[in-house]
This record gives sequence, C-alpha cells and structure tokens, in this order.
Amino acid sequence: MSGRNPASNRTKAIKADSFPQRCPQTQPAPQPEDDDYSGNEDCLFLSVYSPAQANATNLLPVFFWIHGGGYGRGQGNQDIAEFSRINDNRFVSVVIQYRLGALGFLAGDEVYRFGDVNAGLLDQQFAMQWVQKHIRKFGGDPSRVTIAGQSAGAGAVMHHAVSFDGRLGTKLFKNAIAATPYNPLLYRYNDWQPAQAYYSLALAAGCFPGRGYGNSSATILECLRATPSNEIQKAGANVGASGIWGAWTFLPVIDGEFVPGPVSSQLQSGKLNGLRVISGNTASEAAAYVIPEITSDAELEAWLRLEYPLLTEENIDEILRVHYPSSNPSDIVPFATCGDCNGATADETGPFAIGPQQRAIALYSESTFVCSSYWLAEAYSCGKGRDAWKYQYSVPAAQHGADLNGVGLRPKGPILSSAFVRAFGRTWGNFIVNNNPSSEQKWPTFNEHGDRPWRMLNLNETGGSPYSSRVVATMPNATQYEGPGLANDIRVVDANTWEGGRGKRCEFWRQIGDRVPFLRRE
Repeated sequence: MSGRNPASNRTKAIKADSFPQRCPQTQPAPQPEDDDYSGNEDCLFLSVYSPAQANATNLLPVFFWIHGGGYGRGQGNQDIAEFSRINDNRFVSVVIQYRLGALGFLAGDEVYRFGDVNAGLLDQQFAMQWVQKHIRKFGGDPSRVTIAGQSAGAGAVMHHAVSFDGRLGTKLFKNAIAATPYNPLLYRYNDWQPAQAYYSLALAAGCFPGRGYGNSSATILECLRATPSNEIQKAGANVGASGIWGAWTFLPVIDGEFVPGPVSSQLQSGKLNGLRVISGNTASEAAAYVIPEITSDAELEAWLRLEYPLLTEENIDEILRVHYPSSNPSDIVPFATCGDCNGATADETGPFAIGPQQRAIALYSESTFVCSSYWLAEAYSCGKGRDAWKYQYSVPAAQHGADLNGVGLRPKGPILSSAFVRAFGRTWGNFIVNNNPSSEQKWPTFNEHGDRPWRMLNLNETGGSPYSSRVVATMPNATQYEGPGLANDIRVVDANTWEGGRGKRCEFWRQIGDRVPFLRRE
C-alpha cells in the first residue's frame, strides 16, 4: 500500500455515485482456476449514507459496517438501503474498505520491526478515527457509533473490542454487532505459520533466493516493497491457494498491542472497549469450509489432526468420543435440527450432511464461529455498565452469512417473509438508535437473571412449501421453505443447553486453549 496523501485538498463537491475500486483479493484453498484476485492497491475508501433528516442540528447515530471475507476478499459495496428503510432511516451508515490478504495481513519478524503487522485492522481503526473527526458533516453523531460486521468483519469487531487491552474505552464506539465472528488460528507475529507464509510470499514474488545470511544488505521486506503491485497480488493469491482446504493464509496475528493476546483470554480479562454488544451465529456455519469428502471416522480423525496439529491424543479422543460422538442410524437423512426439542442435534445431522461429514461441520462451526459469539456475549455480561444480547439465525439452510439476508442487508429471497426481515432488522436498528434491541420483539440480555442463564433469541420460521436448493456449492442440495404461508417463529431459548449442550462444548474449546492457537492463554 502506497499510503500516499490525496493529490489535492478538494473543496468542491465530488460526485459520489459509484463504489470505489476493491482492494486486491485472495481466496481460501482450493482457489478456483478462473479466480480474479485483481484489485487496486490504493483502495482505502469509505462510503457514507446520510438520510435527508440528518443535519448539524439533528445528529443521528452511526452504523459503521466492516465487510467479511476471511480477511482476504470482499469490498465496501454493501447495500444499506433496505436495512435503513426497515429502520425508518434513523441512522447514518458508513461502509469501509481495508487492505486484504498479503497487503493487509502479512506478518513476520521483518514486518513487525520495519512495518506494521495487522495493517488491515489498523485501516479499520483509522476509518473509525475519520468518523470521529468528520461524521458531523454528514449529520452523524460521533458519540453514538455502533461498529458492526459479519464473518471476518465480525472477527474484526472482536479484535477492536479487546484492542490495546481496552484502553480506548468508548473513544471510537459505544456499541458493537458481531454477526458470526470468524475466529481462525491466531498465532504470534513471529510464530512458524506467519513466518512460513512470509517466506512463501517472498519466494513466489522472486524475493527469496540469493538473500541468505550475509548475501545482501537489503531485507526481504525491502524487495517486496520494490516489487510491482500486480506481482505481489499474484504471489499472494498463489500462496493462499496452497493452504489447507477452506482456510485462509494471511490473517491477524498477536502483536502485543492492537491484538494483545488470544481473543478468548482477552475477553475473559474484562479489558474491553465499548459498552454493549449483539453477537450471533447461524445454525450451520461451516458447511462451506470443511472439505466435502469425509465419509468415515478415520477420515474425520485425519482431517481433525490436519486442522489442529497441536491437539494431544487425549484431546482428539475427547473431541470424537465425548463432544462430537458418532451416533447416526444408517437410515437418517439430512435435516435442520430444532435445537432444543430432545431430538437429533447438530453433531448428528444438519441441512447438508449426516455422519462423519456432519460431525466435522458441527465441530468446525463451534470452534471457529459459534463459540466466539458465545464468549463475546459472555464478556459483555459481566456488569460494569455493559450489556450483551445473543441470537441464532435458524431459518433453513442457515448457512454462513444467511443472517445478513434475515436482517435486510442482502435480498431476502423466497424463504423469508417481509415480516421476518422487519422483525429481525429492527432489532439491530433499535440497538443502533436506543442501545437496546428490544421493542416489538422482546429480547432479554444474555445474562438477564444472573447465574449464567445464557438467554438467546432463536430466529426461525414455520410453514411454507419445501423445495430443494443448492445453497453451498461444495455440498448436496438442502431443503428450504418458501412462501406463501411463512410465519415467524422467534423465541427466547437457553443457549447453554442448546443443541445438546453447546455451552459445555464451548467451555471445552476454551479449556484446551494451549493446544489451539486461536484460543490459547498466554
């Protein structure tokens, strides 16, 4: 990233009727042969959507959106119109872009010493600082900012929540919404994995051979900086394509400052920024991120060892025997579970799979997405003027990201009624405007009555007509339900006992933190 200042300090109005060019992209492995990774390195733009009634004498709350995409893809082209309309245009919206892949999340000792690790997260924070300085010009209230994101955007929200050991307080935001926080393996900046990614990028960009000890006074980083942007983009895409199936290569790292430590332990420490949070997940998070070829217990165990190489034999035995056991009858067919009706649970069957494949999906869903949303809600439920609300989006097939359709940030399609989108979307809007999601839909806090009751809002529908649809490209068709005849089924449930004891499984993942890099304690 060049980091250049604007060529001129413009004083005239600028026509802003198109989205900015996206940042260079990378994909998780396996990368499609026809994948387009191109982008413009000068991509740090944001878009502001200001309702007509917002002005200097009527400052509105601010909704600050961070896109997802595994920290490797995505752009700031989020359509805010329907979400804003559902909520009577009661807030100003800001949608940002940030550096991705190798340009945003390259790490290693040289990068730490001579540059910045976690550059993409720093871009996001800089955009928040811009909001504090300039949003009044658009009728926004800088003292009433809600940061929000989905997937990696929600993972970034978690990082901002614990950044700098909570010393920022409410300087940049008061509220946060984390829709399925993505919590991948989190290493220290100089651990073996970031170092391996760094040297692999250097090799792919032609900056590694001949640069052994004493061979040159120039560093690898200097060579990378001198390499044309399109070559760095290609090298980053090639390195990303060589990783574990469904995984991303260039990710946030522990730097001791912005990312002071593992997210789970930081959340437990109570050193938090902001005051209130909504955290959520979908019912079937990981279907798109688990290799779709797990047909036996042996293949499941092999996949588990590959994904989590530091697990002990005891850990693996407990995971497969106690927390995600095999109990499928041979004649069961895939279906979406009810969560708490004493029937089959999500580690037995789901919308896409059964047997070992579904056990892998359930395991990866909870370890990488779902438990993060639990821990975030728990952290903000400790009093000290903080509050948290938790949800699960369960409308079949409830794949990763489907809650954005439910809240009005993506087209609702045939499986969602307008009444559902309004009910769910207005909970977010009420939170942005009133610091509480409840109104027509009563939603208790995560710790409403003390003693860890873990209250969660389960968002589903009943009725409609079933049809088969390819929802996740690498999975079989799933059964969904389309209108007419759809009716809201939104109720408060026990998040601890949900899906056969999810709270206990999330506690297990936290307890083996020394074996799982994104959970480990210092």
